[in-house]
Amino acid sequence: MNRVPTQPPSSVRRRFRRRSWNSRDSLDCPKQENWTTRRLNMMNMPRCGVKDNVGHSGSARRKRYALQGSKWRVTDLTYRISKYPRRLKDKQKVDKEIAKAFKVWSDVTNLNFINTDKGRVHIDVRFEEGEHGDGERFDGPGRTLAHAFFPQYGGDAHFDDEEKWTINQYYGTNLFQVAAHEFGHSLGLSHSDVKASLMAPFYRGYEPSFSLDEDDILGIQALYGRPRKEVVAPTPGYKPKPTPDYSDGSPDLCQDASINAATTTEDGRTYVFKGDYYWEVKQTGIADGYPRKISEDWGGLPGNLDAALTWTNGKTFFFKKNEYWRFRNKKMDSGYPKPISVGFEGIPNSIDAAFVWSGNGKTYFFKGSNYWRFDSRSEPPVSSRYPQPISNWEGLPNNIDAALQWVNQKTYFFKGRSYYRFNDRLFSVDKADPAYPRSTSVWWFDCKAQSASNEDMTKASLNGGDRHPIYIGGDDNITSSTQIPVENDYVDADVVDGSEKLDVDLQQSGGDDLSTPSPRNEALDANSAAFSCANLFLSLLLVVVLQAHRRQIL
Repeated sequence: MNRVPTQPPSSVRRRFRRRSWNSRDSLDCPKQENWTTRRLNMMNMPRCGVKDNVGHSGSARRKRYALQGSKWRVTDLTYRISKYPRRLKDKQKVDKEIAKAFKVWSDVTNLNFINTDKGRVHIDVRFEEGEHGDGERFDGPGRTLAHAFFPQYGGDAHFDDEEKWTINQYYGTNLFQVAAHEFGHSLGLSHSDVKASLMAPFYRGYEPSFSLDEDDILGIQALYGRPRKEVVAPTPGYKPKPTPDYSDGSPDLCQDASINAATTTEDGRTYVFKGDYYWEVKQTGIADGYPRKISEDWGGLPGNLDAALTWTNGKTFFFKKNEYWRFRNKKMDSGYPKPISVGFEGIPNSIDAAFVWSGNGKTYFFKGSNYWRFDSRSEPPVSSRYPQPISNWEGLPNNIDAALQWVNQKTYFFKGRSYYRFNDRLFSVDKADPAYPRSTSVWWFDCKAQSASNEDMTKASLNGGDRHPIYIGGDDNITSSTQIPVENDYVDADVVDGSEKLDVDLQQSGGDDLSTPSPRNEALDANSAAFSCANLFLSLLLVVVLQAHRRQIL
């Protein structure tokens, strides 16, 4: 695919992949060319793996630069190259190019980037091939070159190691320029409509005199401000996160990652519970200052819980034996606990796990080898068809310990020291490499040093959590009504949802305010150029079959 030119290819436009169809006027194509031909040509050009803004939100934006919606709260950001490219043998040269790519952004802002090999880092840089654990496999030479996470999802940047990465050369793929582009995403910038911008989705080829476009500068300064004029003292060395003190007998999740319950409360914070203690889980692993005793912060709530869940009305429910408690964040409502038989008629005592499934917005309870569906709008709220066998949920084991619908609208099941991610579209445990179940301590609690296997340490993201690149207008979008966890290092914000979703408003029920969340059925991405009419028909048929299968067993 790559040819060695005899002179600098100023007319060569090596792109990254495909651009949104609604931006045809901004494409650098001859006007006499057939538009369909131009689209097909663009599809085969390399580009950034972070999707463009599409749909109503993308067409409505008339800014040149585009802000994704989140940013880092601190200005001293740490990074590490945890996996180097195999074709570039000189690691020092790679270090220099990556540092130069970060400097592109620090030169025009107050940001300071620190390369460290100690502790957790804000931005983890990795060179990977194919499926590499984040659900977005690389496709080999050409097309997708790299992808990155926005700040609220960890900031990591992944590069396709099957590309021919080069330094200061016209052939191959220039590492510095692609890295600078991806780090723009890591800092909170989306793709720009300005062709000369670094944040345009199309890679233009090696430019010896590269510099940021004014559009890039305006965008990054809108997030982090202009550089300070005064002389600033050097930033002290990065200090790793202190090791928690377990001398009081509290459990160490890095030694035993099994949990009793997990939930994300109305304020967007995710907690896991075990025995008499609880932890807050962030994108970077366990938050500082944990574990803490449940009795200290959750007044009236006992330890050794069975399950927990939170509904979209902001209420969090905790279950233990034959009782349940209702909270809003950490404050318990009056009149609790109550018997499960009163508030959740038809649900057994001593359940294993409870969650709201994003596939249909219904509430499910697991116990042993069975599960129950609860719908407060129905009478009775649990159909006579239940219980049903857990084997209906393909790939899930019996005797689940905890379940959680996380901020990415995906459902996670925990058993022992491992967890499973469920694919709501295929109605089965996700297929990925490394396969599920995965180590909870590695992927959620960031316990590399103590309990990670060699494979887990190679595959797991160093910033913890089971994250995915968040694509504006793509499948993993979080709707504006979903609350993002409040992190130490990034500012939470609404994320534009460019995909069409079906929202069904459900009426509030009386009594104990047991309202169920609205279903969220993800629509097909009609903007994908990969769909021909035949493919679209087959995809729709598959969706109908899967939906019928869901209705039959759920």
